[in-house]
This record gives sequence, structure tokens and C-alpha cells, in this order.
Amino acid sequence: MKSKHQILIIDDEKEVGNFLVHLLTSRGYVVKVGYNGDDFSRLLEEDSYQLAMVDVKLPDTSGLILLAKLKEKYPACKTIVMTGYSTIKTAVEAIKLGANDYIEKPFDDIEQLERLIDQLLDNTITSEQNTMFQLATESGLIVGESPLMNQLITMAYKISKKNVNVLIEGETGTGKEVFAHFIHLASQRAEQPFMGINCGAISETLLESELFGHEKGAFTGAIKNKKGIFEIASNGTLFLDEIGEATLATQIKLLRVLETGEYMKVGDEAIRKTNTRVIAASHVNLLEAVEDKRFREDLLYRLDVVKLTIPPLRERREDIPKLVSYLLKKQQTNLRFSEDAIRKLCQYEWPGNIRELYNVIKRAIALADEQDIIMTTDCLPEKIIGLNQLSPNLINETGASPKENLESYIQLWNKEIVALWKSSNDVNLEQVLLSVKNLETEIGKAFVTKMLKETIGDRKKAAERLNISMRKLRYLLNEKGS
Repeated sequence: MKSKHQILIIDDEKEVGNFLVHLLTSRGYVVKVGYNGDDFSRLLEEDSYQLAMVDVKLPDTSGLILLAKLKEKYPACKTIVMTGYSTIKTAVEAIKLGANDYIEKPFDDIEQLERLIDQLLDNTITSEQNTMFQLATESGLIVGESPLMNQLITMAYKISKKNVNVLIEGETGTGKEVFAHFIHLASQRAEQPFMGINCGAISETLLESELFGHEKGAFTGAIKNKKGIFEIASNGTLFLDEIGEATLATQIKLLRVLETGEYMKVGDEAIRKTNTRVIAASHVNLLEAVEDKRFREDLLYRLDVVKLTIPPLRERREDIPKLVSYLLKKQQTNLRFSEDAIRKLCQYEWPGNIRELYNVIKRAIALADEQDIIMTTDCLPEKIIGLNQLSPNLINETGASPKENLESYIQLWNKEIVALWKSSNDVNLEQVLLSVKNLETEIGKAFVTKMLKETIGDRKKAAERLNISMRKLRYLLNEKGS
């Protein structure tokens, strides 16, 4: 028999209350039942409770209001909100407000409900947290110091157990696919396939074929039958990246699958069934896309059962040192950054988020001397450390001739461009040429500034020593109209 933990049940359906009383008293718990907000207030004054199960929809009040009152009076009391499918969004809000979990009515899995209650009352939640952190690490999701990110990961872990669709929003490079993979690993589908597809990367015809499969001869190039992702991952998870880029025609077909679980292969009229869980992601605001008639509102409703928004890296700077350590380890290197370099990395805005951070780290590794263990700010791009930081390191004060300094500078310049190529698999030619141009300009400007100091502001003499024209000197000083 269980110890005499006291449980409070608040639900306006008497059948639910009677069922839970029978279930929980048989397991040794003391149970009290109320059916509305007035009953809740009375029972809250009569006794203390170790667990409360509260319906989110009551005739005279909201379960969220009761949850807030309960947490204020008994902060240590564990809470489970009870909900129907139509109120899952409210249940998610309850978790954000401090509820430990939610369960859907009717209760399909009684054993799962019993395990949840036992875990909460026996304080075995710590082992659950350890599992969460382990799965996060396995998926490449770093749990750092950011309270915002920790809350989001905890929410995702709880949602992962439920058979609901999830919409992940966040800027480009924040790690939406990594987050989706974490949800899959933490779900009951972890042993089934996890498959992803970028809806904006392929044409409408090919996207439809990838999703639903096709029959031989369905279109030019369809030389054999092909299984689609909805068939391959039928009991697993499908990650639809950049769902906002899908055409309206594809959106209609996706809507049918989400509503009925049915689809047809391209070139076939046979109706097939799938049990795939869908996790969608977008870097654009889908509500705005609906207003602009670029995205179907009914599809958004089906996808956005639970929405998780990943914060940009600039809003979780405290996680950067740990992310850097993880990404260095991923590169299988013993190199590490100096404290000053880490400080610079934490100060940068990171418009490209974690993807940009990863590219900067790969670039730094390419720039570092093999015999060095510590990577200094010299290995970081000028955009991160600033010109004032860069110039003293690049222009030596050994008394070497301007020509020798310039040659050293050009060597560094060449090394910089090679590192740029090595650091990113998806860098395009335009980016490289822009970086070359920017670096060349900064190099020239730094030398001109130094030479003007040596010639006490004599521009003609400075140009002669640098072997450049006066026009070039003015250009490097950003005096293009002179």
C-alpha cells in the first residue's frame, strides 16, 4: 500500500471523479473530490495536498486560475491538468504556469496515468530529468544555463510523450531540426524512423512524390514505384522543415493527411493510411503568412497543436561557452579558445545563430597553428572582434619595412580566405568575394593609418612608401569622393 498521500481532484464530470477515487484509493491514496471553483476553494482550506488533478474547463472558472491559487498556497504540491483534445493548447499554457504534466480525457492508458502519479508523488522526477538531459545530448541539443531554453526543453520533453503535432518556430540557424529530433527520441516512437524534408528546397512535383510516393509512369522520370515518407515513417516522426514554403496545392494534400490519416500516391487512386507524427518548422511567422494568403489557416490549425519557439542565440548568450565546448568536441580537436576569445563570442549578436557559430569555430580551427592549444582572438573574424582589436595583432611593431609588413599581411589574408572555404560547406561565391573585398579594404586602411602616423600626416609621402597612388590612399580611407 502507498503512504497516505492526499490527492485533490477537481472535475465537473462526476463519472471522472468517481473513477479516479476508485483507482487511487485502491492504491492507498487519500482522495478528495470537488466539481467546481467553489468546491476547490473550500477543499483548499480544509487540508493540504501532495498532488492535485484539475480539469482546465470548469463551469464557473478556469483550471488555470485554480492552478495559480494552488501554487500560491502550496508551492510544493504536484499538479496534473486534465483536458480534452480541443483544449490541449490550454494544457500547454498550464505547464508553462507550473503544472507538472497534463493528461487527455478519456484516459486511454490507465497504467501510464498510474505511473505518472507514482513518479510525481515518489519524487522520481529527478530520474526523468536525467533521462531528458541524456536524450538532449544524444540529439545534439545542448542544455546550458539559459532559463528560457531550459523551460523550452522541459516543455518539449513533456509534449514528446503525447501523440500531438508540434510546430517549431525560430530564426534560421537556431537548430529546429535538432529540436525535432530530440522530441522524437523522447517520444514513444523513438524506435521508429525519424525523417525530415525541406519543403522549400525541391519543386512541387518532387515534394509531393517525396511525401506520398509515386507509381511507375506517374510522371516523366518515374521509372519505378517509390515509397513516400508518410509510408516509410508510418509509425515514426516526419519533420517538415520550412513548411511555409510549401505550395498551396501541397498544403491541401497535407491537410487531408493530418485530418484523416489518409493519402494517395502520385499516379494512384488507392487510399493508404499512415500513423506518422508530424513536427513542422518555419523561420517565418505562419500567422502573417495566413493573413497574406500564402498559407492555409486550416492547415496551421492542424499543425499548431503545440507551438515551441526557439530563442535566437543572442537571447541565450549564457549558453555560448557550453555550445562552443560541444562544437569543438564535435570537430574532434583538442583546441580551445582563450578567455578573451570566449568573451568576444558572447558579445557578438549572431544573426546566423548556432549555424553561424559552428562555421566560425570551424574557421578558427582552420586558422589555428597546429602546435597551439589555445585559440586567441586572432582566429576570429573581424566582424566579431572589431577592427580596433584586429589591427594591433596584424600590424607588427618590430621595425620591419612597410613592404615586409604588407607581405605578412597578404599571407594572413590568403590564410583567411582558405579558412573561409574550409569553415563552411554551404558558403557561396558571392560571400567569399565580399569577404575578400572587405578584408582587402581593412588591410589597406590599417597600413595607411599606420603610415600616416609615421609620416606625421604627410599623405604623399605615405603613398610613396606604400607604393600606391594618392587616389588609392583616399579610397582606402573611405574618401571615395575626394
